[in-house]
Amino acid sequence: MAGAEGPLATLLAACGRGDRQAFSHLYQSSSAKLFGVALRILRREDWAEDVLQDCYVSIWNHAQDYHPGLSAPMTWMTSIVRNRCLDLLRKPRLEVSDGDGEMIDQAISDNPEPLTELERSKDAQALARCLQALEAKQRQAIALAFYDGLSHSELASHLRQPLGTVKTWVRRGLLRLKACLAEAARAARTAHARTTATHTQTDVRDR
Repeated sequence: MAGAEGPLATLLAACGRGDRQAFSHLYQSSSAKLFGVALRILRREDWAEDVLQDCYVSIWNHAQDYHPGLSAPMTWMTSIVRNRCLDLLRKPRLEVSDGDGEMIDQAISDNPEPLTELERSKDAQALARCLQALEAKQRQAIALAFYDGLSHSELASHLRQPLGTVKTWVRRGLLRLKACLAEAARAARTAHARTTATHTQTDVRDR
């Protein structure tokens, strides 16, 4: 994994200097993995393709802002893709073309998979707390999948564990994360309701 990151960092640095050939090599080296990240979140190939193209424009325009000391190249690019996907999903409804070219409304699924729910989580502090509550092996596997976009087979190779074992770590870890994030969301709603009630009572007294 580390061996792959070195060339990517070099290519990003060259892109920051306006080297279009380096950008072409960067695309060839990273687009398949980043497309997989986008597809996992959006679950539609056409949306994933559109988002990916937009993201590479952003990567080209902001390559000079990349700092190797802050994150690995793939982590940095994955975050761009993930954030763009989440921006798309947060739109109330999306217009897409059907087979006849007519425009129809496509609602986002209300039942996302666990990892998608994790990626859509808006509470970074709750996410960090829930990740820390996991077993170390589960946390490492999920972090590599979430932040670096590794597939199950890539995780197994990176962690030097059987594929079935890695899948079990990820599945169980995601179930625990889902429950933890749901509990955090309920606690946040309860706190918000209490705050609103307190403000309402104060307003009534002031009148």
